[in-house]
Amino acid sequence: MNLTSLVSPLRIYLIRHAETDWTLSRRYTGHTEIALTANGEVEAQKLGHRLRDTPFTHVFTSPRLRARQTCRLAQLGNRADIDPDLDEWNYGDYEGLRSVDIRHQRPEWNLFQNGCPQGETPEQVSERADRLIDRLGSYHGNVVVFSHGHFGSTVAVRWIGLPIATAEHFPLATASISILAFNPQHLETPVIALWNAILPRQMSPPVNLADTALRL
Repeated sequence: MNLTSLVSPLRIYLIRHAETDWTLSRRYTGHTEIALTANGEVEAQKLGHRLRDTPFTHVFTSPRLRARQTCRLAQLGNRADIDPDLDEWNYGDYEGLRSVDIRHQRPEWNLFQNGCPQGETPEQVSERADRLIDRLGSYHGNVVVFSHGHFGSTVAVRWIGLPIATAEHFPLATASISILAFNPQHLETPVIALWNAILPRQMSPPVNLADTALRL
């Protein structure tokens, strides 16, 4: 028997952290430590219900409090390793501001094209995403990572080989689940099998993620 045929291809479950006060007010939250709201805690617990039937070989989380809380409330905190590369964009001087505030001064400003003064450039964030993807590429099976909105969008586009400037077209909601995988007919081709899946409040019981993900 060829044992290599029994190895499951890598599937990355990309989770954006649950709701905080600053996500509600659309303020850029990089290094500022903001706890989840009460609703965010509920969102994270519901994530746990959606993920509980998925066997994960590895669990990683951003070092930020909101990501670690989400991971813990999803019942995966006791297995999680902290990976600094999963951190959100360093917004520098724009920390705590909203896009509308920044564009009042810089009408043409775009995060994924211009970056942030005293913070990270798009090139730096793209390199960080590539470094993470290279590292995760050594694993097999289902790997779950708890991260952030802008960095998560960057990971997705870099996974499929697109430039970081295209990440603005891949927004992520709080407590959303996305799956980065490979085309089962062409295992050398990375795909986005599921994107920005959130659980409608009226949907009960939780949907099966394997049935929701793209079947190629």
